[in-house]
Amino acid sequence: MGQDSITSIHPGDHSSQTAEIMRRFNDVFQLHDPSALAELVAQDCVIENTVPAPDGARHAGKEACIDLWSAIATQPGTRFDLEETFVAGERATIRWRYFMADGNSIRGVNLMRVADELIVEAMGYVKG
Repeated sequence: MGQDSITSIHPGDHSSQTAEIMRRFNDVFQLHDPSALAELVAQDCVIENTVPAPDGARHAGKEACIDLWSAIATQPGTRFDLEETFVAGERATIRWRYFMADGNSIRGVNLMRVADELIVEAMGYVKG
């Protein structure tokens, strides 16, 4: 299991809060434990998922986002290797490699946005 470092710019703004939220978010997938999601996801959160290609599906609302991320985090035989998390204010970029149960992998990135210390937006992209 890979462990990334969190690079943060603008230390005087919201970057340190966002970095902590992203650390906790990444732990959900590293530990296969979605229990922290309820404390991290805003009521009006929106995810643009990586599938189906080419545009992905849109998931809106806290419950829909938690359901999606919980399913991903607990998928048997899978793992995420974190490559880098970069934080600037209320925005974060997470680069990752996802290993599927069949041994294949795919690289991708999530563009995240935090407001009022909760995740409000996540847009996922993969190398195709």
